[in-house]
Amino acid sequence: MTLSPSSAEKVWTMPGRIALSEGFDRKDLRLPGRQDDLVRAVAAANPHTVVVVNAGSPVELPWREDVAAVLLTWFPGQEGGAALADVLTGAHEPGGRLPTTWGSLDDAPVTEVTPTDGELTYTEGVLHRLPRLGEGPPHPAHPFGHGLGYTDWTYESVDITGSTVTVRIRNSGARPGREVVQIYLAPTGTAPAPERPARWLAGFAGVEAGPGESAEVTVEIPDRAFEVWDEADHRWSFVKGSYEIQVGRSIADRRITAAINV
Repeated sequence: MTLSPSSAEKVWTMPGRIALSEGFDRKDLRLPGRQDDLVRAVAAANPHTVVVVNAGSPVELPWREDVAAVLLTWFPGQEGGAALADVLTGAHEPGGRLPTTWGSLDDAPVTEVTPTDGELTYTEGVLHRLPRLGEGPPHPAHPFGHGLGYTDWTYESVDITGSTVTVRIRNSGARPGREVVQIYLAPTGTAPAPERPARWLAGFAGVEAGPGESAEVTVEIPDRAFEVWDEADHRWSFVKGSYEIQVGRSIADRRITAAINV
């Protein structure tokens, strides 16, 4: 079964400025109408139900534990039906990863997103969004970077040469697959430093391997990953110090680590 939310966008205009707000008509993160009731009814009749969600932004999935699987297809194009059939029949793997965090509106740090007099001020700061990134508690339903496939992966090693991170993983499942290796950067020094999150995405790369095969992926960490915005000088500033390279499948599923000094 396929579900879709509805949304809209509105443009505010003022002399010399323009502000765009998408989803201004959304009062919650629920699917519209009685779609949640429909899923519960179908799942009660058949626990092997797979729910396909067409959504351009996070929605609450209060029935997610009652169904066999949830497949997020975003808003596909004209070949969406054929691609969906390939994924559901196992011909291809659902290899995507979440660029957002999915959870409850009650746990969202920011709910007011309508501009006032054409402006929207970000007052939550860099740390206030951590629950949405899987740092919890509260823990989200599906954290940033999350995504499943049709095989399993074992993370074997990580090596660092300069700013190059090389990760070796092994397909420990029974069929070919594709993995998206994610590199997170976490400051570990005790010296005074700018306010920053506990960790952030510094790079990622995809890799394919057959059953039992090992593969390596190389990710170059850009200087920008170590920089913060200097409001006084209006420029990006490189922050020297000790960092931990955390490698895994999502921000909440980190498998191996290594240290780096810059």
